[in-house]
Amino acid sequence: MTSPARFTLEQLRGFVAVAEEAHFGRAAARLRITQPPLSRQVQKLERSLEVELLVRTPRAVLLTPAGEAFLPEARRMLSLADAAPAAARNAALGTAGRLRVGFTAISALTVLGTWIRVIGEELPEVELTLTELVTREQIDALLAGEIHVGLARGVPASELLSARRVHAESLVLACPRGHALAGLGRPPQLAEIAAHDIVTYAPVAARYLHELVISTFHGVGAQPRYVQQVGQVHSLLALVDAGLGVGLVPRSASALHLPNLTFTEVDGLCPDIVETHCVWRTEHDNPALDALLRLTLPTAP
Repeated sequence: MTSPARFTLEQLRGFVAVAEEAHFGRAAARLRITQPPLSRQVQKLERSLEVELLVRTPRAVLLTPAGEAFLPEARRMLSLADAAPAAARNAALGTAGRLRVGFTAISALTVLGTWIRVIGEELPEVELTLTELVTREQIDALLAGEIHVGLARGVPASELLSARRVHAESLVLACPRGHALAGLGRPPQLAEIAAHDIVTYAPVAARYLHELVISTFHGVGAQPRYVQQVGQVHSLLALVDAGLGVGLVPRSASALHLPNLTFTEVDGLCPDIVETHCVWRTEHDNPALDALLRLTLPTAP
């Protein structure tokens, strides 16, 4: 088995300079050294590679076939070596590296777009990977180290995770076009909504919104008729569009347009009751995450 070649960056630079100048004297002047040390560098490189790279002629120094093949590789290695210190510094500062972000479908309409723009403008060397996950899946992925940060709802208290509210909005009512509640000429009250078939959220797949809708109706003593349960807001909107009932959705969902769908305010609802949190592992070693938090959270670590 052939031993790996051992050579130095100085030897590579010497060879590239001679190859490009086609002259040892000009190459030595370019490198600001004398000619004898440059000749020794090239000779050591050739011995290490066990091939002849250059041939001296009366008029110039020419590349051998091996030298022709090695020259682009030598340039590539020098380029990587020159870039490596900056890459290391950028990674340590968080201006380079990787960020794996989990997000819910609705957070894509609110916070996520801002994050993408911030990363593109302020952290252009950071490699961004986006994964749509419900909150429960985001928590599992954070604890398993599969994502670095998430945009989630109803984040459970944990010593392992830190969380910060990044967005809040109200609920609005999604109705099929021509529905009685859409034609009142005023925002319907929760008690009026409860008299109609309601599409709501699944207790496991969409626990946060499921509990929020139940507590919202319970707060006014209403007992709605829940006809279907779904795990995602856009699935609820599709069922409402199909005429199966009405549903309460975060206001940002009103940006989603379906042919038989309309939205209306709800009388008496508290504003900003739907919250989105940024959540990350408290103990982490990702400078790019720290950079994102500093840029997007007012008092981030």
